[in-house]
Amino acid sequence: MARPTKNRQLANLPEFIKEAAWRQITESGASSLSLRGIARELGITAPAIYNYFPDRDALVTALIIDAFSSFGDRQLAARDAFAEPGRELERLRATGLAYRAWALDHPHRYLLIFGNPVPGYQPPMQELTPVMMRSLSGLTSCIAELHTLGRIDLTGIPRPQLAPGDRFCGLLETADGDMLNVYAVAVLIWSRVHGLVSLEISGKLPPFAGDGAALFEFELDSIARQFVRPPKELPSPGSKNGENL
Repeated sequence: MARPTKNRQLANLPEFIKEAAWRQITESGASSLSLRGIARELGITAPAIYNYFPDRDALVTALIIDAFSSFGDRQLAARDAFAEPGRELERLRATGLAYRAWALDHPHRYLLIFGNPVPGYQPPMQELTPVMMRSLSGLTSCIAELHTLGRIDLTGIPRPQLAPGDRFCGLLETADGDMLNVYAVAVLIWSRVHGLVSLEISGKLPPFAGDGAALFEFELDSIARQFVRPPKELPSPGSKNGENL
């Protein structure tokens, strides 16, 4: 993104500031983020940044919100590309593939929201939790849909145990038993997908793992086999209640 011009500066400045911040993070890491450095790059004074972001933490929060929003959008768009009835498993798979694709397209954004902490930054969880949950809503909605159809295998799945004060209690305290089961399965699936992607992004997949894409697709297949039952068989013609006459 080019440097803002004077006649467009006020309208565009927050976006220019965030783009400059991402460049800093990409080039030098999140720990190097500097409002003064951004001001120098954009040819503005530091107080001009404070008009929009009172301090570094406010800017980091804005970056995290933008990253989670983009992350969620990619997954939801992938899910919705298979909107027709009967394509439930394809929706789940597409959501998983989009998770990895976004991370590979935006590794520094992925690492900011999941990996590399910013020294001294205290995330405002009340502000961040909704966008974090939305970034997983594609997965959760796919599991909920399959569960409604009787296709989720809950054998041996532990129910979520939330301690008082847990930041997710407010979101889950009104959930019934079915939705708690959905969240439990979603968290187990997410942990496997997230683990592989994080290893790949960090360059820590073992050499014998082979191609990251092939390994990831194998894991998606494994997840489907473990958690998703085949569609229920429809009664055959000339049968009653599914039994041949």
